Amino acid sequence: MTVLAVPPTIVLAPMRRRHLRAVLQIEERTSTTPWSLGLFLAECRREERLYLVALDGTRVVGFAGMLFVAGEGHITTIAVDPDRHGERIGTRLLLGLLRGAVALDAAAVTLEVRASNGAALALYRRFGFAPAGVRKDYYSRPVEDALVLWLHDADAPEFAERCVAIEASLDAPLAAPIDVEEES
Repeated sequence: MTVLAVPPTIVLAPMRRRHLRAVLQIEERTSTTPWSLGLFLAECRREERLYLVALDGTRVVGFAGMLFVAGEGHITTIAVDPDRHGERIGTRLLLGLLRGAVALDAAAVTLEVRASNGAALALYRRFGFAPAGVRKDYYSRPVEDALVLWLHDADAPEFAERCVAIEASLDAPLAAPIDVEEES
C-alpha cells in the first residue's frame, strides 16, 4: 500500500489577542529587536492595519502585518517559525497581505528588508518588488542597512495574474477560515 503525504493546510486568519503568545515566541526567535506585546496589541487594534497569522490547525506558524496610508501599503513585519522555514508559509502570508492591500485600494506597497536577507529578497522579487533606496544603518544587532523595496501597480490585472500564478505553484491553495470575524 502506498501512503501519500498530504501537505498541512495553512490557514490565514486575522491576528487576534489569543494568537499573541505564539506570535511573540516566533518574534523572539526571528528578530534581533523583537516587538513587545504592547506594540502588537496597539497595531492589531488600529483600523488602518492588517495583521494576519498563518495557522496549522490551531498552531501559529507565522504572522505578517501591514499599515495603510494615502492609498499605499507598508509591510511592517513578516515572520515564520524557524522550524517551518522552507514550507512557503511566508509566500502565503505575503499573498494574503497583498490581496488585502488591493482590497483596500492600495495601488503600491513598500517595505524594508535587511540587505543580507537573501531568502526574503528572493521572495519579494518573485512578487515584483524592486529596490528603490537604502536606509543606512536601519537595523541594529547587527547594524545593517535596509533596502527599501516598492511594488507599484498592485491594483493592475497583471499583478493579479502574477498572484494567481504564485498561488498555483503552492502545494495547496491559499486557505482562509470561514468566520474571520470571530471574537478575540
